[in-house]
Amino acid sequence: MLISVENLTKVYKTYQRGSSFKETVKSLLVRKPLYVHALKGISFGIAAGELVGFLGPNGAGKSTTLKILTGILYPSSGAVDVMGYTPWRDRKKYVAKIGAVFGQKSQLLWDIPPIDAFYLNKAIYAIPDRVFKRTMENMVELLDLKDVIRKPTRQLSLGERMKCEFIMAMLHQPEIVFLDEPTIGLDVIAKDKIREFILEMNKKGVTFILTTHDLSDIEHLARRVIVVNHGEIVFDDSIATLRRHWGEKKIIAVSTVHPLPDLTLPGITVTKRISDYQAELELDLAVYELNKFIALVNKASTIRDLSVQEPQIEEAIKVLYKK
Repeated sequence: MLISVENLTKVYKTYQRGSSFKETVKSLLVRKPLYVHALKGISFGIAAGELVGFLGPNGAGKSTTLKILTGILYPSSGAVDVMGYTPWRDRKKYVAKIGAVFGQKSQLLWDIPPIDAFYLNKAIYAIPDRVFKRTMENMVELLDLKDVIRKPTRQLSLGERMKCEFIMAMLHQPEIVFLDEPTIGLDVIAKDKIREFILEMNKKGVTFILTTHDLSDIEHLARRVIVVNHGEIVFDDSIATLRRHWGEKKIIAVSTVHPLPDLTLPGITVTKRISDYQAELELDLAVYELNKFIALVNKASTIRDLSVQEPQIEEAIKVLYKK
């Protein structure tokens, strides 16, 4: 395994403070400690070349996990091995092997063009001239940034800046890249370009760990999903398994020639009744078969149009979060 995490725990210590003046003064002399268990002994492994979505609601522990994996935080207990390094102990050597892109934090310098920032990273990581030139030219071409990298960063659009952030993170050819909300606030075209770039780099063997609240990123990119909630892993498997975890369900939109029949049957949940002739519903295949449903509606009302879709991944994630 490229990344191995065993029984990882993190406990934050804080102190309770009263709201009244008397309680505030008292807390200066006697403070009652409070312990927040951010991680409760989580374990997982990630192989080289994987593209893993790391999900969880706010406060679930995913940011704490990533900060430990990048060497920013020390854990309270447990073991982490990434490429043979312990991130927080071997930080200086370790960070030369990883990259990071944070949607809300920039590595670029505001008043200088991205190309100058690229040369700064070249010096920091001691990248050989030929390797630097080849890598930069390839990524600039992939992301279509030839005319952009010489403009001051402050003049770039959000999409252009985020593309340059990816080049900054990957110039030194890291083996692992941590992505935190990499497409936040981007338009559809910019998102597609960045997703294509991530997939292309992944094909070349780069391992990605992606945290995001935009689940369309997960559907387009991740092959495996780890879901953390209340400091524990509640799911670790493929996207397909995640859908099955929610149940064998289909989302159906149907319109008919004659008024729809009564659909209040076990396994059928009408989510939107548009008119007497048109409705959207959720069909539980474990209770009511699709062929049986089509026969029922067609016999009573004659189907004009019908579409069958997989349920949105958001619904499966909601179920896990609630659990």
